[in-house]
Amino acid sequence: MAAQDWQALTRLTAGAPFEIERIRLTGQDVAIEGRFELPPLAQLAAEDQIFVAAFVRCHGSIKQMEQFFGVSYPTIKNRLNRIGAQLPFAEIDPPPEAERPAAGDLLSRLERGEMTVNDVLQQLRPGTGGARPSQASEEKRGER
Repeated sequence: MAAQDWQALTRLTAGAPFEIERIRLTGQDVAIEGRFELPPLAQLAAEDQIFVAAFVRCHGSIKQMEQFFGVSYPTIKNRLNRIGAQLPFAEIDPPPEAERPAAGDLLSRLERGEMTVNDVLQQLRPGTGGARPSQASEEKRGER
């Protein structure tokens, strides 16, 4: 059986949401069944998928898109905005890492018994800034 064109699938569904329930690995006699949701870009209308592909091929150049589609800058921007509103937000600027306490402050807290050595080491590791002290150090404080 010949593979169906994705545009034919888009025409058949007429924009209605659908799920994929069976996938066959090409070149192998393996099929997987389940409920698979399409990725956001695949859920766009066929014309919008082509527009996004053209935008990527033009390296995001709106000037090239104007020439390719024969439309004005505002038309390209409006279409990009409309398509962008249909896609989930992609985090392009990660949130700032929690402020790290100064090493001197951590050592002072260690000397006062407010933190364990493990707590201080965890605070100094990348990606763990601002983490709360461990349960062990809280229990230690409670023993006093």
